[in-house]
Amino acid sequence: MSDQAFVFVVIGAALALFLWGRWRFDLVALLTLLVLVVADRTPLVDAPLVPAADAFAGFGHPAVVTVAAVLVIGRSLTNSGVADSINRRLAKLGDGRLIQLAAITGLTVLLSAFMNNIGALALMMPVAIETARRTGWSPSYILMPLAFGSLLGGLLTAIGTPPNIVIATFRAETGQDPFRMFDFLPVGLAVAVAGLAFIVLIGWRFIPRRRTAALDPQTFSIQAYVTEVVVPARARMAGRLLGEIKNAMDADVNVVGLIRDERRYEAPSTLQEVKAGDVLIIEADPEDLNELIAATGFEIAGSNGSVRDTDGEEIVTAEAVVAPNSELEGRTPAEIDMLARHGINLLAISRQGEHIQERLGNMRLAVGDVLLIQGRSDAVMEGLRRMGGLPLVERDLRLGRARPKPPLAMGIFAVAILLTATGVLSIQVAFVGAALLMAISGSLTLREAYRSINWPIIILLGAMIPIGDALVSTGGSETIAEALNFSGGDMPHAFTLAIVIAVTMVLSGIVNNTAAAVIMAPISIDMAAGLGASADPFLMAVAVGASAAFLTPIGHQSNTLVMGPGGYRFTDYWRMGLPLSIVVVAVAVPVIMLVWPP
Repeated sequence: MSDQAFVFVVIGAALALFLWGRWRFDLVALLTLLVLVVADRTPLVDAPLVPAADAFAGFGHPAVVTVAAVLVIGRSLTNSGVADSINRRLAKLGDGRLIQLAAITGLTVLLSAFMNNIGALALMMPVAIETARRTGWSPSYILMPLAFGSLLGGLLTAIGTPPNIVIATFRAETGQDPFRMFDFLPVGLAVAVAGLAFIVLIGWRFIPRRRTAALDPQTFSIQAYVTEVVVPARARMAGRLLGEIKNAMDADVNVVGLIRDERRYEAPSTLQEVKAGDVLIIEADPEDLNELIAATGFEIAGSNGSVRDTDGEEIVTAEAVVAPNSELEGRTPAEIDMLARHGINLLAISRQGEHIQERLGNMRLAVGDVLLIQGRSDAVMEGLRRMGGLPLVERDLRLGRARPKPPLAMGIFAVAILLTATGVLSIQVAFVGAALLMAISGSLTLREAYRSINWPIIILLGAMIPIGDALVSTGGSETIAEALNFSGGDMPHAFTLAIVIAVTMVLSGIVNNTAAAVIMAPISIDMAAGLGASADPFLMAVAVGASAAFLTPIGHQSNTLVMGPGGYRFTDYWRMGLPLSIVVVAVAVPVIMLVWPP
C-alpha cells in the first residue's frame, strides 16, 4: 500500500467514526493522529507520515491559539452585560412577529461575528423563547432561524468562527500574508444579508410547527419528558389497574416502564396492578404530568422533601438545556448528583425524537437534552452556571459578584480589532493580549477564562492540522484536487468554486466544520494551483461552505442545541436548510468572483 493510499484509508475511517457519532470528535481526531504517527513503525508505509517530533506541533499553530483567545474574549463580553442590555431593548420593538424574528436573528448574526457561535446563540435563546411566549408564536419558528443566524454571522470576520481562523492562517502557506480581520467581510456580509432576508421572509415558513402547552407563564414546555413517579402507600390509586388510572384523567400520559422490587417491566399492560412502592417511568409533558400527580396522589421520584425551603426562599421549577462541552454532557444524573452538589432536584428529562425507556438516573445526557429541575431560585441559577447548563428563560447567571462595566471590555476588544485591522499585530498576538488584559482587569476570573475555552475544539484542531499536513506531504490533497478539477472539466471557475462550497457543506454535515476546513483548505489550494488561479477565491469558498452546515442537527453544535427546546425532529432541518444552502451558493459564488478574482 502506498503512503498516500494509507492516509486516504485512515482519514476515511476517521470520517466514518465522525459520522457514527459514538466517539467524540476530539477523541477520533487524536486517535487518527496517533495512527499516522506510529504508522512508520509498521511495514505499511515507507516513510514517516507525521514525524513523532511534530506530532503535537499543531497545538502551537496560530489558529489554535487564536481560537482559544477568542473564546475567552467572548466570555468576557458576555460577563460585561453588553449583549444583555441590547436584548432588553428588543422588547421595545413591539409584538410584530416578523419584526421580532428579524431583530432577534439579525442581532445573533451581529454577535456571532465577534464571539463564538454557541456563545451568541446561548445569549439570544432565552430572549427568543420569551418572545415566542409573549407573541403566542411557535418557538420552532424562531429557534432554528436563530441557530442558522449564528452560523451566518461567523462569516463576517476572521474571528467569527474557527474555520475562518483556519482559512486565514492557511493563506500563509501560499506565500501571502494571512487573511486579516475584515478580509472576510465583503463575501460574508453579502451571504449573511441574503441568508437573513431569506430566513425572515420565506425560510421560517418551511419549518414545521412544534408546540406543547406551557407549564406556567415563566417556562416553556418541552414535550415528552421522561419522569420517574413513585407510588406511595397512601396514594389514592395505589392498588388500581394501570388502565383504570389512565382512564381516570384526560392527561396524555404514556407509561413506558414499571419497576418493582428491582425488576423492570417494559411497556406494562393496562391490566397491570399498580402497587405501593412501584416506580413508574412516565413519558408526558409537564402539564399532563401535573394532572397525573393531582389525580393519583403519586409523587415525582426524589421530589418529596428532597428540596426544602429552609430559609423561606422561593422554590422554583425551571427548564434548562444541556450545552456543548458542559459538565452535563456525556454524564448520567447519578454521576452528577445535582441534589448533593448544587441543591437541585432533577425531575425529568426530554430528548426530542427519541423514545426513552431507561431509568432516569442512568440516562447519559447529550447536547440539546432539556432538563426539568427544581430548587431554590439562587441554587438553580448558580448550579446551572457551574454545570454549564443554559436556562430557557432570561435570567442573570452572574450571581455573587459585581458585573464589570461594559465600556472596559468593549474598549479592550475594540483596540485588539483596530490593531489587527491595521496590520500592527497579528490576530493571535492581538487577541491573546486582549484576553490577558480582560482577565487582569476583572472582566472575568481566571477560572472562567479556562472554563470558557472549548477544549474539544482545541484538541480537534491541534490534532487535525498534522493530519492535514500528512494529506499534503503524501500528495493526497493534490490527487483529490485533480479529481475535483476533472469533474469541472472546462467549466468556468465559478462552477469549480460552487463544487468546493458544496463539497465543504457536505463534509461539514458529517464532521465538525473546523475539521472540514482543515481538510478542504489544502485541497482548495491544490485545486487553484492545478487551474493556474489564485488560491484566495478557493479558500473563501471553503470558509463559506464550512459555515453553511444547515442540513442536519449534527452539522454544527448550534443546530444541536436548539433541537430539544424547539421540539425539532432530525428531518426538520433540511426543510429550511436546503433552500438556504442554495441561496448561499447562489450569492457566494458571484461575490467571491468579484471580490477575489481567480
